[in-house]
Amino acid sequence: MKGKPNKPFPLSKAQLEAVARQYPTPFYLYDETGIRQNARAIRRAFSIFPLFKEHYAVKALPNPFILQILAEEGFGADCSSLPELLLAERAGIRGEAVMFTSNETPAQEYQTALDMGAVINLDDFTHIAFLEQNARIPGLISCRYNPGPLKGGNAIIGKPEEAKYGFTREQILQAFPLLRDKGARRFALHTMVASNELNVAYHIETARILFELAVELQVKTGILLEFVNLGGGVGIPYTMEQEPLDYEYLAAGIRKAYDTIILPAGLDPLGIHTEWARVVTGPYGWLVARAIHRKHIYREYIGLDACMADLMRPALYGAYHHITIPGKEDAPCTETYDIVGSLCENNDKFAVQRHLPKIEVGESTGDFVVIHDAGAHGRAMGFNYNGKLRCGELLLGSDGSLTLIRRKETLEDYFATLPATLVPVFKTLV
Repeated sequence: MKGKPNKPFPLSKAQLEAVARQYPTPFYLYDETGIRQNARAIRRAFSIFPLFKEHYAVKALPNPFILQILAEEGFGADCSSLPELLLAERAGIRGEAVMFTSNETPAQEYQTALDMGAVINLDDFTHIAFLEQNARIPGLISCRYNPGPLKGGNAIIGKPEEAKYGFTREQILQAFPLLRDKGARRFALHTMVASNELNVAYHIETARILFELAVELQVKTGILLEFVNLGGGVGIPYTMEQEPLDYEYLAAGIRKAYDTIILPAGLDPLGIHTEWARVVTGPYGWLVARAIHRKHIYREYIGLDACMADLMRPALYGAYHHITIPGKEDAPCTETYDIVGSLCENNDKFAVQRHLPKIEVGESTGDFVVIHDAGAHGRAMGFNYNGKLRCGELLLGSDGSLTLIRRKETLEDYFATLPATLVPVFKTLV
């Protein structure tokens, strides 16, 4: 079989060998140049709106070094927990640049978000009373809309009417006047109905639904929205056959809906906000591992020094991640492998029956295996099952420098949460 065109990776095999001598595999690598250029392309495309703000969804890549890069590019943050709020603040993202989009939220987290000046995005009608009783109703408030059967879902996020998130339309129309009566003076509307969606028409339809609800709110309640948040869910081309979403085409389609619905209703200027993440950093992050074992039974297996504790998307969703072998980018794909990790779970597979060049194995001499498009929902979804220690993260700077932005976990980290009387015992064992 002839080798197929491969996705890019910023380091040569020789450069990767040098990196691995200092930072042994597995590790995540992120490309600052790619992230910055992509962020600028997004802002440029949406500059056709009078007001635009992107709130990067911190859950996708919760590292303050990455968040600081995005803050420098004018991005805000979308947070869903107390640690994410603190990460955003540490990266210099503060005040209304932060959306706090949480569900089943503890009172203390609401209070902290309010104290930080973040925009509270309520997930449920009952949270109005909960917020008032346990914290306060702020001057600016947002509510998350679940359009239910009005909007189709997709494989990852499911059908909106089956999702636990958001207000119904009837609840939205009741909630905003109630919030106004309780002291709110500025209002916003949010929705999030898809994940990894590459269909431009889908996202334009989402905008249209929010625009129409904004008009209905104004007509029926007199409430003018300050902005609508179109949520996230914009996809990336994980496979070689897929095409990336065209930002300018998408923005133009949303602008057409804006001009058709918002302008005639006298609601201009209405802010357009998003909470993209996957499309922002996903293509600019890679999980780098080394092939250390080969197994020949009913199939051919290549075992890596990484496992699904480092990247769980293939096991969780059956998600496809492209794989390349540095130094063999142009080699023919003569072999068919399952690429697997060491976890005691049979779905610990990064690829199933994948056509690849012949892979050499060895603890320090085996081929590198680069798993692409791991810059969002990768390291962030790691876990410690089987006592696995999560790998570290490296940043390839725009100046060519390499920075350790999160070290690998250690045995001491794993045992640190045990009762203090037991920690010394395990330290002596280590």
